Amino acid sequence: MPHLISNRHDRDIDPTRRNKLLRSLPDDVRQRVASHLTTVTMAHRQVLFEQGDIIRHVYFPGGGATSLTKSMNDGGQAEIATIGNEGVVGASVFFGDDRSIGDVIVQVPDGEGLKMSAQAFMAEMNRHEQFFNTVIRYTQALTAQVMQTTVCNGLHSAQRRCCRWLLMTRDRVGSNDIKLTHEFLAIMLGVRRPTVTLVLAELQRAGLVDHARGTISITNLEGLKLASCECYQTVKDTFARLMPEIIEPVS
Repeated sequence: MPHLISNRHDRDIDPTRRNKLLRSLPDDVRQRVASHLTTVTMAHRQVLFEQGDIIRHVYFPGGGATSLTKSMNDGGQAEIATIGNEGVVGASVFFGDDRSIGDVIVQVPDGEGLKMSAQAFMAEMNRHEQFFNTVIRYTQALTAQVMQTTVCNGLHSAQRRCCRWLLMTRDRVGSNDIKLTHEFLAIMLGVRRPTVTLVLAELQRAGLVDHARGTISITNLEGLKLASCECYQTVKDTFARLMPEIIEPVS
């Protein structure tokens, strides 16, 4: 497999540095891990895994945001986690589950990602070194996000959940402008499309967002945080506590 670490000292051309989890590793560990990585396209609505797929590769997003969604027998679908360049997709293979528990879809694209075979990933994890420690802590933070999302979906209004989702995606994308259709946002929130239209209209009237031509723009960040439920800050604090070397303050 090709090495992704250049012999040059220009760190900016190293693609592993676009993923914060990989970037946090000591240079010698990161270079060893990089020998197992290849670049992959992560296009809008690209499906990395379908629900029930065997996990043959794990993915390290280089930007944007991916959604882990769960489908029900009646066709209903909702998001249970968001993963950006702070993390890894498919790490559950190390914990004995080689099947994807849901669909993993690129919701907001931003450049390329990296992938590693499940076999190479397992070998690195079985070293029980820094890579193992970092992935374990990330997995715990992601589990906390899934748990919080479950509670949020059951107890909080669609409007508050929409605010939470926009804030979480903004943190990962690094922009106030999020390219997203009403249809896709409805899937993320587990509601019907007309509900999303009503929610966004209310948020726009409040001066918190603007939306047109497949883009939702946050126009009042602090106001959107106040309109969100507590779950946004709870998840953010958990990641900051478990992954202080990865999670950077977001203004």
